[in-house]
Amino acid sequence: MKPTSDQNRAVQRSWRIRAAWIVVLGFTISCVTLTAQAFTAGDADAIFDAHTRAFYRVTNGVAWHAKTTEGGKADYWMQAEQLEMVLDAYERTTNAQPLVMFTNLFRGFLADHGTNWAGNPFNDDIMWMVIACTRAHLLTGNAEFREVAQTNFDLCFARAASSDLGGGLWWKTNNQSKNACVNGPGAIAAFLLGRATGDGSYFTKATNIFLWERATLFDRAAGKVSDNINISGRGGRFALTYNQGTFVGAANLLGFTNEARLAALYTMNQMCKDGYLPPGGENGDGGGFNGIGVRWIARFMKDRGEETAFEPWLQKNAEAAWQARRSSDNLSWCRWPEPTPQGRRASWGCSSAVVIMQVVRPTGAVKAENPK
Repeated sequence: MKPTSDQNRAVQRSWRIRAAWIVVLGFTISCVTLTAQAFTAGDADAIFDAHTRAFYRVTNGVAWHAKTTEGGKADYWMQAEQLEMVLDAYERTTNAQPLVMFTNLFRGFLADHGTNWAGNPFNDDIMWMVIACTRAHLLTGNAEFREVAQTNFDLCFARAASSDLGGGLWWKTNNQSKNACVNGPGAIAAFLLGRATGDGSYFTKATNIFLWERATLFDRAAGKVSDNINISGRGGRFALTYNQGTFVGAANLLGFTNEARLAALYTMNQMCKDGYLPPGGENGDGGGFNGIGVRWIARFMKDRGEETAFEPWLQKNAEAAWQARRSSDNLSWCRWPEPTPQGRRASWGCSSAVVIMQVVRPTGAVKAENPK
């Protein structure tokens, strides 16, 4: 027996109502999921404030970052990079307070290490602080930041640059290897000093350092940056996110955009699991590697209009860093999406989460702008 036309209309109406409810339910579930995972500009403020409360110490205008929540002082290069983290917060907000913090931290660094850093045998340590100080000068016009940066770049370059292995910079003063961790930052430091001083010789140095790293440590087919080559010509072929990031940063600044994109794509596609950046060891050097990596990849993305390729991935990691925070103090460690444990935490190990939330556009704003 065929249904009557009235029956047909009733059945069709019933299915339309069911379909409408399914759409509404699906949209509601989707919105709840997005809201739960989104982070906002206020959240980026909150995670920076949490790090400041836990680790920033200041006395009479002289400041430092504690090594852990139990005290101490962050190591040389970790302190330098946390000064960069403070500048990241300023660049996002243009709030004057991070610049006050930077100045206090700069005073604290000089109190500990002086204005001449030749006593440090690690050339990369010096280059990290040169970058921090030159960035600060470019943001503020403070000549003291530029002068200290220029003095120490010059002395470091004079001892680190050589024609051995075809060029590039030695990692340490024992001249046993040339590493990505000094050549990427060295190229960035030289380029920024060129901008800060107007001296074109720094751009030449930046280009030469980068071209050596590209020729010696970079796989131009895959986008991988190998860690080092030693004096005998053998190398460490493993890749680390901070080396990928500084290579991207140098390539972007110097206009080698194809190389920058390849290195960023390798980081995203080959170094991540389920889209998440590799977890670092919280108490070692690796705790802040991802923060350095994303700082320079995010800058490349913004400078070159590469948001379609990289922003969803970066935002996924920023959201995961925020969701991984612990409720007691909003600190988030470097092993997201795993929840941050209670107990002692390291300032360096908590810095990557702060950095990524400063340099990546908040997803809360994106989703509000694009509700469909």
